[in-house]
Amino acid sequence: MQEVSHLKQIVLSLPEKPGVYQYLNNKDEIIYVGKAKNLKRRVSSYFNKEQQSIKTKVLVKQIVDIKYIVVDTEQDALLLENSLIKKHQPRYNILLKDDKTYPSICIKNEYFPRVFKTRNIVRDGSKYYGPYTYAPALKTILELIEQLYPLRNCKLNLTPEVIQQNKYKVCLQYHIKKCKGCCEGLQSWEEYKKNIDEIKQILKGEIGEIEKNLEKEMIQCAEDLKFEEAQAIKEKLYILSQYKSKSTIVNPLLTNIDTFAIEIDENDAFINYLKVTNGTITQAYTLEYKIRTDEEKEDILASAVIELRERFKSQSKEILLPFDIGYNLGDAIITIPQRGEKKKLLDLSIQNVKQYRFDRMKQMEKFNPEQRATRLLKAIQDLLKLDKLPIQIECFDNSNIQGSDAVAACVVYKMAKPSKNDYRKYNIKTVEGPDDYASMKEVVRRRYTRLMEEESPLPQLIIADGGIGQMEVIREVVEDELHLTIPIAGLAKNEKHRTKELLFGFPPQVIGMDPSDETFRFFGSIQDEVHRFAIKFHREKRSKNQLHSELEIKGIGPKTQEKLLKELKSVKRIKEADKETLTQLIGEDKGMIIYRYFHDENENK
Repeated sequence: MQEVSHLKQIVLSLPEKPGVYQYLNNKDEIIYVGKAKNLKRRVSSYFNKEQQSIKTKVLVKQIVDIKYIVVDTEQDALLLENSLIKKHQPRYNILLKDDKTYPSICIKNEYFPRVFKTRNIVRDGSKYYGPYTYAPALKTILELIEQLYPLRNCKLNLTPEVIQQNKYKVCLQYHIKKCKGCCEGLQSWEEYKKNIDEIKQILKGEIGEIEKNLEKEMIQCAEDLKFEEAQAIKEKLYILSQYKSKSTIVNPLLTNIDTFAIEIDENDAFINYLKVTNGTITQAYTLEYKIRTDEEKEDILASAVIELRERFKSQSKEILLPFDIGYNLGDAIITIPQRGEKKKLLDLSIQNVKQYRFDRMKQMEKFNPEQRATRLLKAIQDLLKLDKLPIQIECFDNSNIQGSDAVAACVVYKMAKPSKNDYRKYNIKTVEGPDDYASMKEVVRRRYTRLMEEESPLPQLIIADGGIGQMEVIREVVEDELHLTIPIAGLAKNEKHRTKELLFGFPPQVIGMDPSDETFRFFGSIQDEVHRFAIKFHREKRSKNQLHSELEIKGIGPKTQEKLLKELKSVKRIKEADKETLTQLIGEDKGMIIYRYFHDENENK
């Protein structure tokens, strides 16, 4: 009670200003860090019993103290929250699921700087550009630099003093014209530095500026009659134009824009980031969070925007988002595009995050098949608003031709997979003629009376391969006769005998589903499976009856017929069998009856 009183006093005294709050447990550990535009209102919401979810309750039970820091702006709150989470890594904050180190391009802090790919950031004054999350983009830009600028790649300690002492000699790189021999003083520091400055512009995405400067140089060289130098510059311009045509995938008018899209599951959030510079996507990255508490999607996206802009050192002045996050981000303008080129860019980001989420789910389900089944069954439970997860689903279908050889079948799915050992076939016993409704009633009554007698598990969902009529007769048996409470659905087919719609409830309503949706395809597979199973049984029975009709011979009963078919496999082989084979199988008297029937024409008549 003392702790509750202490917390209540803190909450009541909180200012209505932007800031960051920290929750501490009884070990004085920070277990959660949060941001707020209004500290008092946000922290109070955690202690409002009506609004608490299970996740929040688990967190609140462990809070024994609250600390807070007031800041000037909402952006400051976002930045401070990001910093504190990284520092303390609180247990209940969203957990960043990313242990990868992506490569960057380093311009080494040397007299003649080297340019190379690295994953190690060393604070020695070197310049780093990236990280690059897309390997082909990194490879392409390094190849561009190599084509345009002959740079050294050796690790020699090249200082003015060492070069003057002629300590080093040129290597193979010089002879194949990939280096201009700065180790022997064959290339001036000024020329090398000019190349490095241009490389920095390329890495910043400022290719347009380089092109303008090169064009001026080319014209000047031509005027000075330095045609070889002018030609070399022209070749550089061509290489740059080729690079731009490959890398420009959005409107060139879009410049210095950050784009974000988000997808959220129950426990995971995925945020895609696209950075556009001069019409070129220079960064494409998807961040994955593990959600520990009931964070709103606006708060998750706001945190991700700060994290990703900081990680990729973005200074973009415009940010495209799919919805308003409720926070100002300093000088950056937040845009929620509705049409045009910016909307296309946002749609591209949304497409990327959806694909990433889909791929991750498939990857996880590959290693844990039960996860996919649970997710699918949860989707069915939510779609039909079922009280229980439909772990066991049973589906019924009838099959007959004008009432003859009437049969029915029941297929059983457990954890979204066919349980073939539990499939059941039924010969219709009490119904005369083609009456599908009466046949369905008989089979359902037999199925669930048997399960109740054996105290076997009952399904959480029954499906009729048919429409409203079949659903109603199943309901009459299950609810009115057997007094069971089991949800009942129906699967109707179109004229092409394909699954058309799902019916549910009484009176039955059509449940809207996208035909490409996984849930719809799952119901379709159940309908196809029960139809296949029923048809197969019906064909077997019809074939069997036709075989027996040919063996309806006076003095030969059903058991003898079965024995002959089992041993000789077909009526044709029975007809062709000799006396010895037949008498050996079924005895001399019966064997001779059959032999004479098929071989003695007078007796056959």
